[in-house]
Amino acid sequence: MARDGLSMLDAAYEPGVAELPAIFERGNVITYGQLAARVRQRARDLAARGVGLGSRVALRATCDVETIVSFFALIELGVALVPIHPRLTDAEEQALVDDAHPDLRLSGPVTESLNTERLPEPVTGADVPAAIVYTSGTTGRPKGAVLSRKAFVASARASETNLGWHSNDRWLVCMPLAHVGGLSILTRSLLARKPIVLEPRFDPEAVLRAIRRDGATQISVVPTMLDALLEADRDGDLARLRFVLVGGAAASPILLERAAERGLLALTTYGLTEACSQVTCQALRQPGTLEPGSGRALPGVELRIVREDGGAALANEVGFIEVRGPNLMSGYFAGPDKPPTMPTTDGWFATGDMGAVDELGRLFVHARRTDLIVTGGENVYPAEVEQALEQCAGVASAVVFGVPDARWGQIVVAALVLNENGLPENERAMNVIAEASNRLAPHKRPRLVAVLPTLRRTPSGKIDRMAVCRDAMPRLVTVSSR
Repeated sequence: MARDGLSMLDAAYEPGVAELPAIFERGNVITYGQLAARVRQRARDLAARGVGLGSRVALRATCDVETIVSFFALIELGVALVPIHPRLTDAEEQALVDDAHPDLRLSGPVTESLNTERLPEPVTGADVPAAIVYTSGTTGRPKGAVLSRKAFVASARASETNLGWHSNDRWLVCMPLAHVGGLSILTRSLLARKPIVLEPRFDPEAVLRAIRRDGATQISVVPTMLDALLEADRDGDLARLRFVLVGGAAASPILLERAAERGLLALTTYGLTEACSQVTCQALRQPGTLEPGSGRALPGVELRIVREDGGAALANEVGFIEVRGPNLMSGYFAGPDKPPTMPTTDGWFATGDMGAVDELGRLFVHARRTDLIVTGGENVYPAEVEQALEQCAGVASAVVFGVPDARWGQIVVAALVLNENGLPENERAMNVIAEASNRLAPHKRPRLVAVLPTLRRTPSGKIDRMAVCRDAMPRLVTVSSR
């Protein structure tokens, strides 16, 4: 079976690769040979625990060497990683685990065993799942996108064709590896036999130090991260970068202009978990220049805009974004021993997002899925937060929506209808938010709240979200600062 390039062990056996740096972490260097040795031992340890081809392993995917070693070891075994976001509450994590039915759940770093059994041959099947990455559905129920080796390789090759690699390139990773964006940087760099610069958490000063110290040449960020980096960059360190990819949420023109004024090449990109990260990306150009939109579809990826009636939209006409290509997921995880469910028509996946494509093929995103809130690059679906709020005592009904915020892009807002209990309504609202926050990750917690006498509905009986938003705006009070 043909090799696909995703084996860390294969990479380390290539002439000259073992001596190359694989990870720079705060001044420390791990070579491909050293990393491969750890991956080999980790794979043996995991195999001794009974996992193998077709298994699933859940892991709290922090941005550290241990997670990277485990991910590459699972790839060697043909085992799907189920990454758990480190910011999830215990209840949210358990809900994800209950859905994924992992064969093994790792709660922390794996303790290396002394098992010396022969490691199975590396798995190279293109359709073997490499990861099941959960993304919230519009119903509030998380859905696991099954991403195959083929999807990761196709995504990496498309990015390489668009951006290329320079001999000294080092991609800086500072996001949780529970995101497909973080995992894609790992596979992208492995396929190119390039190193990553690892910064365990996003801190602007630490990231700028890593750029200086470890020679990072590119980085992927969401707009709030770019804003913080520009604010902290007093010595012009960002100008050392070959480019910065900006995705996860819409970047404001003012933010991109600030980057251009610093001589930084900020390339906007549009992607989603189901497409194994990127769908479109701007092409390389002169640093300090600007281009509208989110770029063109990457090589091998097809993009189209359709009207509500299913017809093809004209140039610059807003419609629903659909994508097709080898980077698409195999489908949503449907349970053990069941094939993934793939909601496509002739291979086209309806993203639910809305946008338009101009005469030059550039995508302009207008709305990130129905009712979706994007705060600091994190996706929040109102239904999930509404369910948490309506479980609280004294809540008759709840509606959640996002409002623009200069720092976070959007913040989460709740409109509540409360039952009487003798306390002032604002005090009751604060108690509800405090109780619900125990069940929600920090980025999902409402930051503003309004108490309404009733929630307006459409003639069909559905909640009229726009009307509720208008009713709530003059009544909003701050819950807390983020």
